[in-house]
Amino acid sequence: MRKTTFLLPLLVLAIVAGLSAVFIVDEREKALVLQFGRVVAVKEEPGLAFKIPLIQEVVTYDDRILSREVGPLEITPLDDRRLVVDAFARYRIANIRQFRQAVGAGGIAVAENRLDSILRAEIREVLGSVSSNDILSSDRAALMLRIRNGAILQARSLGLEVIDVRLKRTDLPQANLEATFARMRAEREREAADEIARGKEAAQRVRAQADRTQVELVSEAEREAEIIRGQADARRNAIFAEAYGKDIAFFEFYRTLAAYRASMLEGNSSMVLSPDSEFFNYLKSSTGPAAN
Repeated sequence: MRKTTFLLPLLVLAIVAGLSAVFIVDEREKALVLQFGRVVAVKEEPGLAFKIPLIQEVVTYDDRILSREVGPLEITPLDDRRLVVDAFARYRIANIRQFRQAVGAGGIAVAENRLDSILRAEIREVLGSVSSNDILSSDRAALMLRIRNGAILQARSLGLEVIDVRLKRTDLPQANLEATFARMRAEREREAADEIARGKEAAQRVRAQADRTQVELVSEAEREAEIIRGQADARRNAIFAEAYGKDIAFFEFYRTLAAYRASMLEGNSSMVLSPDSEFFNYLKSSTGPAAN
């Protein structure tokens, strides 16, 4: 009984020690076996692995592709037109041993701070060597490639592999943005005023041409009307002359009736004539004027 009581704690301790000596490496991770802070083994393959209990410890790091956002960064291109740039990077831990030596126990947090410094320096250097038009043009892809290649070289000392770097937002600073919008608004208003002025000028030309055409048409119509009236008067006078030549008495009778009609209209009823005036000859006789 006393022997069983003595062996049971030893058995429990052996089981606990055996279990603590075994650890599992996830397929999404890499593991380091540390002994008193020194790397003694690297476990990159997924599965079971072993360590010395109490003496050694295991530190794991993510083996997947990670993302890092680079906050707003103000740069000054060659044309001194300041820009605010946002970027992000894709990276992974390529050399876990070198990574541990570079960042120590700080891990990913320290590594990302250093990676931020590398990316910011590369962005400033590359974008500062070109004009703002190059940054905003189709050359943007080539500039991002230059930033990535520069970051790759510097990140190797951290055990990191930079896979890609992308520029997200490229804007003017807020103060410059408002000034640019104000300038653009002024330019659009000036263009609108120019268009309105040109429209008014064109409208004035159209109205002037229309007025001129109207005057020409009216003048031409009046000229033709005068010609037609003249021709009609000439024709009428010819008819009168022909009729007068055929029957002088009838012509005189007709002319007298026309004079009666014109003189006896409303408002023309007052007449002062001699009693023996020939004007009333046809009123005095039903057969015609009296013979002289």
